[in-house]
Amino acid sequence: MSPEEKIRAGVLFCPGEPELVAIKRKTHNLNVDYNQTHEDEVEKRATILSEIIGEMGEGVRIQGPIAFHYGKHTKIGKNFFANFNFTVQDDGEVTIGNDCNFGPNVTIVTPVHPMVASERRLMRTGAGEEKRLCYAKPVHIGNDCWFGANVTVCPGVTIGDGCVIGAGSVVTRDIPANSFAAGVPCRVIREITEADSMAHMPEVLADNQVL
Repeated sequence: MSPEEKIRAGVLFCPGEPELVAIKRKTHNLNVDYNQTHEDEVEKRATILSEIIGEMGEGVRIQGPIAFHYGKHTKIGKNFFANFNFTVQDDGEVTIGNDCNFGPNVTIVTPVHPMVASERRLMRTGAGEEKRLCYAKPVHIGNDCWFGANVTVCPGVTIGDGCVIGAGSVVTRDIPANSFAAGVPCRVIREITEADSMAHMPEVLADNQVL
């Protein structure tokens, strides 16, 4: 299998393989280009993002600075917003649905390294070579999710539609749809229901209306 096929299959691969290094170097350079733009350079930013991200819907806005690892392994739906310091270590696939909003310092990671120190240093490949190896687990995030500041999503996690993830959470396991979840490790606090509507908070709603 090629290195990319190994990543998709969830088996050990060498991140130092030349074809993977070339992808990452290109993306890292594009990260720098994006991070040197001004916020009002909308078209320039959109062009750079289209070169980084594998698939991207309309209305994507990322405050920056950004740090994508591969970029091409990430798919983002429409009307997405991420605040400052959005990091995506997308060795494995990362999918983000429509209408998601992320606070500052959100990090998504997919690679997993061996627990045993000697195995992190070197392992022997099927071809008999000694190399540094790791593997990756995909991350999937549904539609209409809100992440507070400093959320970290760990490898292999799926977060359902309509979830709110509290600030500072470390998400290590799947979160079902329409859940408010928070903590380290992140756990479901309760289901989000109609009782959470702003319609029940007139002191905050003021002269605004719920649609």
